[in-house]
Parts: sequence; C-alpha cells; structure tokens
Amino acid sequence: MTRTSGPPASPNGASSFHLWWEPNPPRTTDISVVVRVGELPRHRRLLFWALQVEFISRFRRYGGAHLGLQWNPRHPAARAVNWGGYDGSGRLLTGTSSTLPSTPHDPNTRDFRWEPAVDYRLRVSPGSATGSWTGSVTDLGTGRVQAVRDLYAGGDRLARPVVWSEIFADCDDPSVSVTWLHPSVRTGSGVWTPDAYRVSYQAESDGGCSNTDVVVAAGGVRQVTSTARTTPSGALVPVGGNVGQGGPEPGR
Repeated sequence: MTRTSGPPASPNGASSFHLWWEPNPPRTTDISVVVRVGELPRHRRLLFWALQVEFISRFRRYGGAHLGLQWNPRHPAARAVNWGGYDGSGRLLTGTSSTLPSTPHDPNTRDFRWEPAVDYRLRVSPGSATGSWTGSVTDLGTGRVQAVRDLYAGGDRLARPVVWSEIFADCDDPSVSVTWLHPSVRTGSGVWTPDAYRVSYQAESDGGCSNTDVVVAAGGVRQVTSTARTTPSGALVPVGGNVGQGGPEPGR
C-alpha cells in the first residue's frame, strides 16, 4: 500500500517520522539539538517538529515529553512552541505556568514567533525543583534564551532522545522541510554526540504517508514532506556537523 495524497489515515490524523540517536547516549541531565525550519508552510495544517526525551531514575521510567516548534493555526502567525508530555500511565504531565502567552490558553503550547531559516536550540535540562525539567529555546542568531516552563515529570536523568516531525497535513500538500543539527548530550566528563540517526517512518498500514523522506544536508539531516522517498526505514544516516558549530554549546 502507498499513500501519497489525501490526509493521513492514522488515529490522530498525522503522519510521523523519526530520527533515533545512535548509539544510545549515556544517561544525562542535559540534552539539546538545533532545529531549522526551511520555509513557512503554505497551508493551515498543524506541523510539529520536536526533540523527545524520557525521564528515568536508576530503577524506574517516569514517562516522556517533547519540546519543539509548531506551525499551528490556533496561534498568532501560526507559530508556537510546545513543551509537554505524559507520565508512565499515560496521564498528561503538569508543570509551572509559562511566561509566554497562549492565545488558546493551552498550558503546553505557547505563542512563539519563530522564523524560517533560523537556527533554534531546543534544550531539556533540570528545572527549579527536584524532579522537574525545563524546556527552553535559544535563538542562535540573537542568543536570546526563552524558557517555556518546567514540567513536573520525576526522575533524575534523561534518556532515549529522538527528534521527529509530526505532520497533520495532507500527504500531497506543499512540501515542507526541517533540518536537525548538532545533537548533544552533556555529561559530567564533557559533551557526547551521536554518530548517526536511525530512520523510521510511520507505516502506511498505520496511516502514514509514503512520500516523506530523510536526506543528509549541509551540517545536518533534513526531514522533508511530499517528496519521493530515497532513504529507507532502518537506515543509519550520519548526523553531520559537530557540536559548537552554529552557536555555543548548551550551558555556555
């Protein structure tokens, strides 16, 4: 079965594809990646590009959360940032109130006017209270850091980072691309970076589009919609570029 036109047939109405960090990184309290949206979408459908992490301790997993940029028609200029997730039982995580406004009064999704062709660092790091985690976005052009809020997630370490695109547009809507750069994990001994991403696509049998693709781009890896697929699921693609290019390292 192929699906290259019309809406995704998945239960949530989205087609998703992922880049899993390989090898699996050391446990840490600080994970970041740089995201660059290539162009503003030419439709009014929700698009979401995010870094996802899991919260763990030595003996337990506490769920996970995702931090990223959205093309979201419910927000001014259709642009927003989201930092939210679920605990181990599937319940929504709670957190502090954000200093960013939210036109639809969504505690997880806030108004945030990101710009295309600009690099933004997405970073998850310890929050102000034990078991809380801050999601922040840094504009690497201006150096401005914006904390979204703290999530009360539990755990004392982060694990299993992955970046993804979740596309609620039709499979044949105009193509949109996002580039991922400089994935990094800060440890007690320095900065660790993955060697590659392992590619996965939502299967057509699960409602995913057949015409999403992953390509190696200058300095990073690009996810593209509404295009011929050239990279198969399960492929390993080099991350491209090194930490420190495109802006300061996390925490600097």
